[in-house]
Amino acid sequence: MTPGAQVAAAIEILAQIENGARPADDAAAGYFRRRRYIGAKDRTQIADHVYAALRHRAAIDWWIARLAKGDVAPTARSRALAALVLVEGWRPEAVGAACDGDRFRPARLGTAETQLIRGLAGRTVRHPDMPRAVANDVPDWLLPDLERAFGKGLEREIAALNAPAAIDLRANTLKADRDAVRRALLAEGVAAEPTPLSPIGLRLVKRVPLSGLAAFKNGLFDVQDEGSQIAALLADARPGMRVVDFCAGAGGKTLALAAGMANRGKLVACDVSAYRLERAARRLRRAGVGNVERRVLASEHDKWIKRHAKSFDRVFVDAPCLGTGTWRRNPDAKWRARPRDLAELVERQQQILRSAARLVHPNGRLIYVTCSLLREEDEMQAEAFLAAEPDFALFPASRAWAETIGGASPAGRDYLLLTPARHGTDGFFMAVFERRAADKATVSQCSAEIASLRSQ
Repeated sequence: MTPGAQVAAAIEILAQIENGARPADDAAAGYFRRRRYIGAKDRTQIADHVYAALRHRAAIDWWIARLAKGDVAPTARSRALAALVLVEGWRPEAVGAACDGDRFRPARLGTAETQLIRGLAGRTVRHPDMPRAVANDVPDWLLPDLERAFGKGLEREIAALNAPAAIDLRANTLKADRDAVRRALLAEGVAAEPTPLSPIGLRLVKRVPLSGLAAFKNGLFDVQDEGSQIAALLADARPGMRVVDFCAGAGGKTLALAAGMANRGKLVACDVSAYRLERAARRLRRAGVGNVERRVLASEHDKWIKRHAKSFDRVFVDAPCLGTGTWRRNPDAKWRARPRDLAELVERQQQILRSAARLVHPNGRLIYVTCSLLREEDEMQAEAFLAAEPDFALFPASRAWAETIGGASPAGRDYLLLTPARHGTDGFFMAVFERRAADKATVSQCSAEIASLRSQ
């Protein structure tokens, strides 16, 4: 593809995203799926154009308003063209050459567009006159929440969230250890280095297509951010346990939990979406996982929960959240979010957490995880849960780290908080709660019920 054709493709994808039809990753995947003739290098370049415009949308819109003074509106086209100059460093002449009106390239620049592109030449994305939210490319309404979360470290953390994320892989220990996976990748020309925190993780040296690799087809690894790997490791799901992945989705953490259990015991993957669980089934088969039962729940109050009360050793809750910790991979999410979304999510998280808690056996653990960096979805939720559920006590994250990964936790004592700037991962929060031991008669009764369930 010519550079102009790549830009035209990026504009088309951005238009789909801005129309609110689909998230960025879905829109890009759908575009490429319908055009299988587009090669891997072209796909990478198109995606780079798309994400440059999404990550810096607030700053780009500020520059368009400042220089065009209403003659150019902020649209998919103008944002993409401005990002070429501001973010990617294109010269105005190159932008003009790419937009020559050919059948596969963008229409020629208008007079106002030409003046805007020339005016952006030599500029940087940031400008001293920008409001703080614009300079950090975050929505105005979220800035106070982010300031409470990061304080003086706001600019550093947001800069990391606005940077591209590395590609992390989790070695599937059901089939091979990390070193063996690394050698298998190298044999196919793919270089990867051990992740600094996760003992089962690898980080690609450079981005490459993975789905065609024999190592992928044989289930030797799964794509999973290092922070997500750590959350699953700290759950401490062991062989022979009864475990629930309460919000399993497409099964990323289910796979990690199953590997920790060495395919022994019972792992129930729950979700309200049958479609997501069906997607998980394909991944489970490729990974060689055989101890997972998939269960579609009507809601977090499904009758199945009452029937299995206090019968699981571990209940893992990867709760729906605003996703601020994933902005490196999903920058469009910050522009789709609204204040009411956060309020609704906070209420739903508490309902999910308290309902899932009913499944936990005495001395069992409830693991609450979000890919959020906001206190409202993290520490405040954990504190509200402890205040409402006296049967549970906090199990310190530092202790969970010492017992599973070993050594001192680099990301908190009571709770775990991983951030892109500090740890090089997506943003992740984790709290572990342990149900207090009941009296001996109750424990004996629960143990008998679990023994019965294990035999089913």
